[in-house]
Amino acid sequence: MRLDKNKIEKKVAFYTLGCKLNFSETSTIARSFKNEGFLQVDFTEWADIYVINTCSVTENADKRFKTIVKKAQKINSEAFLIAVGCYAQLKPEELAAVNGVDLVLGATEKFKITDYINDLTKNDFGTIHACEIEEADFYVGSYSIGDRTRAFLKVQDGCDYKCTYCTIPLARGISRSDTLQNVLTNAAEIAAQGIKEIVLTGVNIGDYGKGEFGNKKHEHTFFELVRALEEVKGIERLRISSIEPNLLKDETIDFVSASSRFVPHFHIPLQSGSNELLKKMRRRYLRELYQERVARIKEKMPHACIGVDVIVGFPGETEEHFLETYHYLNNLDISYLHVFTYSERENTVAATMPETIPMKLRQKRSKMLRGLSVKKRRAFYESQLGSRRTVLFESENKEGYIYGFTENYVKVRSPWDPSLSNTLQLVALREIDEEGLVRFDFVTEEIMA
Repeated sequence: MRLDKNKIEKKVAFYTLGCKLNFSETSTIARSFKNEGFLQVDFTEWADIYVINTCSVTENADKRFKTIVKKAQKINSEAFLIAVGCYAQLKPEELAAVNGVDLVLGATEKFKITDYINDLTKNDFGTIHACEIEEADFYVGSYSIGDRTRAFLKVQDGCDYKCTYCTIPLARGISRSDTLQNVLTNAAEIAAQGIKEIVLTGVNIGDYGKGEFGNKKHEHTFFELVRALEEVKGIERLRISSIEPNLLKDETIDFVSASSRFVPHFHIPLQSGSNELLKKMRRRYLRELYQERVARIKEKMPHACIGVDVIVGFPGETEEHFLETYHYLNNLDISYLHVFTYSERENTVAATMPETIPMKLRQKRSKMLRGLSVKKRRAFYESQLGSRRTVLFESENKEGYIYGFTENYVKVRSPWDPSLSNTLQLVALREIDEEGLVRFDFVTEEIMA
């Protein structure tokens, strides 16, 4: 079918796998379709084109791709299916061979997606347009707007770190940054749409400033970015997403502690509580530095929420290594864990390491750490009971309830009231309910429209 956008309005739907960065880029890709006259619909609806933004951090993300393809085919078997994202860059032939996939676009091509869709004729084998990753050396700014209360703002892409388990440098290329002026322009555009909160995102956001103008030196630092964003009018909250502990400096922590806009919430990857394993992973810090970062945050902001990434089942992880990590985390003043069960990724150093851990043992250890996360989150929530916090309420009616998050990432819910959507409310945190969420009392009328 030859595409004639001028005669019939075509429908396009999107599905995003993976991280906040992927969500921001999906939104940018979606806007390019709208600029060409397409109507965006939900992925559960009939569409002419389905775009799946893929992830390849874990094996599970790879498997989910085929499931998503089948869902789209059930809705419209003649739809044109496009795969973009990290998995599409790493394994384009593998995705192109999946039944129903018509087009696979790599790391740079995804941002020129509408140039590749003049013909929506179904193919027996997907067409591939994917550059060598060394060519992914330019920057494309992105931001996503989901429920119109919170936006993910991309400030950086790629990574120069060489962690032995990670494929992201192979999928996204070298570290490079948006210009400071463009970040501020995007933030102002977000504010103009009534969004109350911006979440800063990237592959390695603490490395912000490298490659800002196409060179490897730092034109600006992450701290300078934080200071500049503080001055953007119309944004009530700014939240830092995942940041490496060695790149989270005292100056940033101190600034956030005194900020009226940056919230007391940090997500800091650890990966292991064993220095021996951190070295095998080629992480750029040891557990002592991580502990110092947590202590500094808690000294300045005792009410701060701290999330932690951790990998279990890395090659050579003995029972002693695992227990070292478990006890380290148990004794650390953190709020929750994101637990990743290690999976071998092709073309990584770790995939060739001996002493692989049986999958059942990986899963057992993962379950133990997820249990610890529940315990940590509960303890953090309990520590907040009796305090007054500001909640930003979301826009979705979820089975008769409206949900929201405090500035320090305590999740609350209340019976559905559409007038609360996208408002900031001062509340007193009262008690934890049966689902582990926090009940509250309103303290004042709406404090911010």
